Amino acid sequence: MAEMEKTDRYFHGGNYVNLLVDPERAALLKKVSTDLPSITLDDRQLCDFELLTTGAFSPLTGFMNRSNYESVLDRMKLQDGTMWPVPICLDVSETVVRPLEAGQSVAVRDPEGFLLAIMHVEDIWKPDKEKEATLLFGTTERSHPGVAGLFRDAGEYYIGGTLEVLSLPLHFDFKQLRMTPPEVRSLYKKLGWNRVVGFHTANTIHRPEFEMAIRAMHQSRANLLLLPGVGMTGPGDFDYYTRVRCYRHVVGYFPPESSLMSLLPMSMRMAGPREALLQCIIAKNYGCSHFIVGHRHADPGGQNGMAPFYDSDETQSFVKTSAQELGISVVPFDELVYLPFEDEFCPRDEIEDGTETISLSSLDIRERIRTGRKIPRWATFPEVVGELKKAYPPPKKQGFTIFFTGLSGAGKSTIARVLYAKMLEIGNRPVTLLDGDIVRQNLSNELSFSKEHRDINVRRIGFVASEITKNRGVAICAPIAPYAATRAEIRSSIEACGGFIEVHVATPLDVCEKRDRKGMYAKARAGLIKGYTGIDDPYEIPEAPEVRVDTTGKSPDEAAQEILIYLGQKRFI
Repeated sequence: MAEMEKTDRYFHGGNYVNLLVDPERAALLKKVSTDLPSITLDDRQLCDFELLTTGAFSPLTGFMNRSNYESVLDRMKLQDGTMWPVPICLDVSETVVRPLEAGQSVAVRDPEGFLLAIMHVEDIWKPDKEKEATLLFGTTERSHPGVAGLFRDAGEYYIGGTLEVLSLPLHFDFKQLRMTPPEVRSLYKKLGWNRVVGFHTANTIHRPEFEMAIRAMHQSRANLLLLPGVGMTGPGDFDYYTRVRCYRHVVGYFPPESSLMSLLPMSMRMAGPREALLQCIIAKNYGCSHFIVGHRHADPGGQNGMAPFYDSDETQSFVKTSAQELGISVVPFDELVYLPFEDEFCPRDEIEDGTETISLSSLDIRERIRTGRKIPRWATFPEVVGELKKAYPPPKKQGFTIFFTGLSGAGKSTIARVLYAKMLEIGNRPVTLLDGDIVRQNLSNELSFSKEHRDINVRRIGFVASEITKNRGVAICAPIAPYAATRAEIRSSIEACGGFIEVHVATPLDVCEKRDRKGMYAKARAGLIKGYTGIDDPYEIPEAPEVRVDTTGKSPDEAAQEILIYLGQKRFI
């Protein structure tokens, strides 16, 4: 009986959390909202808001208050004892918090100002982000994208409180595939499904993932619910429009009437064991009796070419044990590899020593697609390859950005102009030159030369370059861009839609000073200018740029030629 009470706290039977109010209450809330302060949700927060509203985050009835937040961090339980592994909080800036206090209500809006909900504020507090990172992610390393997002993107304050929802966030794509937990459960009843295994992924499904799903269906004697993540995913992932088109093709390979697909607008934390357990709870709320936990599940290292942050066996063991309290069974899998002589896939831990195997991860396939290399037929489905090639053509048809970085006077602008002329001469793509000074004059003339404003200017250059790249053009950027984190952020956004070539113009400081016709370095050394890059503000040297060139004793043409050679090697030209 006690176990039944525990599982009833999630979406079980009639205990479904529905935050949408009735039309009469909605009309009243809409009237009072005009006199309330507003909070505007960003894309990441909209994902959490939608999962709260639809009941995917049952039993939560709003963004967590402080006591639940601290309880979840410390012991992975809400204050009432319900298991919950990940804080679901609304982060805001100090400017937003200043006029607010506990006990009042605020209007919650989307980025276009559309009223979504009224939030009744219970708590406002400033979290200890170092503690949160340590307990949630098991690390404070900024190389972990979840940790980086916590410190870089999340506001300084958290606001907790219940929600009265007037409307779900608006979606104009894939409407038939966006189902709420009650809608999915009603389909189970219609189809007569009693056992369902959930499969969450934010990657494209290739043959190994397909085989894993088939094996899980066989082991659990269940039908399949595919829950692809279409919210905020990891750096470098294929866009979700492309992935959903691929999922639709793959679903056709499952036995008839054995699978359903419902898109999940989830903001991924990539928190390893805790994230995997959260996904179990979501699957439980969607009516799943089983859930697949694969190799390196919710591990950003395993998916982006870095060393894993989490031990895969420990993650699976933790989730399997914890999920017993949820009333859902975990189906764990080791990495599936291809046996060429048998023409089949098999978990690595079931293979005898000496057996020949081949493996291509989702990351490997992603890199092959983006570099124009062939994908073996055993690795994925032909329809998937077709969709990926349509969205991500080979390098010679992609857009790309050449991003120069270096000290003032290093020669960036001159080399950029030479390269601009050479690309126009080649003439196979539209080319745009985004010099730092040109952009500042036309897009950022309201900005000062403070550290913060210089960074804003660089981000604007990156945004324009990403739009050019997305539309298959060439962007040549030549800012100083002294900060590694900003450069990494720009790289991530551009590599999602095309090529990114970072060029470090590594001309030494003493040479740059000799070239300084405006005398800016001399003024900085004399203390007349504050925060000058290379003097009293640091320049963070790129660790692994695609091209590094020192213009000391080298003509601009020679420097540009090195970049053109690299572009040729990578088949961009």
